[in-house]
Amino acid sequence: MRPAHWLPPVLWMGVIMLLSTDTGSAAHKSELLLPLLHWLLPWASLGDLAAIHGLVRKGAHLTEYAILAALWYRAFTRGRRLTPPTAGWLAFGISLAWATLDEWHQAFLPSRTSSATDVGIDGAGAAVALIVACRGWRAALDGATIAVLWLASAGGAVAIAINAWAGVPSGPLWVTTPAAAVVMLVRRRLRRRKPGA
Repeated sequence: MRPAHWLPPVLWMGVIMLLSTDTGSAAHKSELLLPLLHWLLPWASLGDLAAIHGLVRKGAHLTEYAILAALWYRAFTRGRRLTPPTAGWLAFGISLAWATLDEWHQAFLPSRTSSATDVGIDGAGAAVALIVACRGWRAALDGATIAVLWLASAGGAVAIAINAWAGVPSGPLWVTTPAAAVVMLVRRRLRRRKPGA
């Protein structure tokens, strides 16, 4: 495998490790991010800004490991000429191992905290990137659409039942839950009519 294949993911692993030091701590990032968020959202309370800051940090975890997995996938498919499933599993394994090492490393830094949840978020980012890489954007979006529609219809039905039991009004769930079920059924019928779908 040529350096053009393995060097990008190795360099990205270095960037992740740099962000894992005190430089990437919440305290340092909040010095830059919180004023920016306050400027963008002047009406938001400090609690809202802190919640958004937390979401941005978790989104960064998702993104940095999606990039790492995609870079390793590219290295294995182009450099080693491995099959997409084999390259995907190898890239996922390396990404998950690096996420675990990253969190273990943070456990020894006073300004950082180690979290199994972060490893799960990192793994989810890697998995999403690899699903897209192996199946393609169209198939990945199709699968995500089906999952969201099922979640909206089944989860909405459960939420309506819990709200009815608790005596709490369900409001828009009475519209969105059946709408998700209808969209799912219409989508299924349209797909059956298309040849080769």
